[in-house]
Amino acid sequence: MEKIKKSHSYPKAEIKEPYGNKNIAFAIILNIIITAFEIVGGLFIGSLALISEALHNFSDVGSLSLSWWGEKIKMRGNTTLKTYGYKRAEILIAFFNSLILLAVIAFILIEAVQRLFHPSEIAGTSMIWTAILALVGNGIATYLLEKDAHKNLNMKSAWLHSFQDALFSLGIVIGAILIYYFHWYIIDPVISIVLSVYVLKEVYELIMQTINILMESVPEDVDFEEVKARLLSMSGVKEINDLHIWQTDSNSRFLSAHMEIENMENEKRTDLIVEVQKEMFEYFKINHTTVQMVSVTEAEKLKLNCGHCN
Repeated sequence: MEKIKKSHSYPKAEIKEPYGNKNIAFAIILNIIITAFEIVGGLFIGSLALISEALHNFSDVGSLSLSWWGEKIKMRGNTTLKTYGYKRAEILIAFFNSLILLAVIAFILIEAVQRLFHPSEIAGTSMIWTAILALVGNGIATYLLEKDAHKNLNMKSAWLHSFQDALFSLGIVIGAILIYYFHWYIIDPVISIVLSVYVLKEVYELIMQTINILMESVPEDVDFEEVKARLLSMSGVKEINDLHIWQTDSNSRFLSAHMEIENMENEKRTDLIVEVQKEMFEYFKINHTTVQMVSVTEAEKLKLNCGHCN
């Protein structure tokens, strides 16, 4: 008997390069230029804020590169081994990028607290022009990435990296002006602390989103009990068991359920399936619905045990 060969190859259908990848590539180039510029400027004038910003920009080069790669790999098709394809790469990379952001913020906070007690003089004029040029570059990168930030968590993490850079650059410009006119050298670490705490909130929310998806939790904007109630309200439905709602990435939502129904003709069963799929998508944006329908008579014959069902 001839053995059946497993096929692990990807579908041959050609998939266009995501448009957002071009923006990420441009943002990577900008971050490399800004990093080199800020390191030289920060060391020359002795600004912690500029050096911290340069280090964050340097981490962004790696993070944005990961996001770029993630957008490419998730476009690969499903295989016999990876039946969901590579869509979850988006979530894994967003989670990893968030951890990098946390590490950078921790470093900046530690250094800034030390500078609070030992502030050093900084050349305000040089700091202003260095920060302005960095702000322009980070602003352009943030604007380009913002267009795709709402599409998925991977792009949101890339945008968040760039947004933090732009915020730091803006804060440094303001701080440099205060240093130049009032010689408030302590403002340099204070700005670093304030901006780090602000971005920390955004990073926390992103981490919780990625963890919830990796744990296959119910999407945040979906009420589990409301979904169950809507299914039970449909004509002919007697009981809902083993209901599960989850997502693999920002755009793919799944529902599976065991549905006990009244005895009905096949045509009505088909109508009920159509109704379930339509309402789940219309009200909850669930685009992959799988329902096991069992009539009262079938349930008695099968003697189904739903002791484990939710």
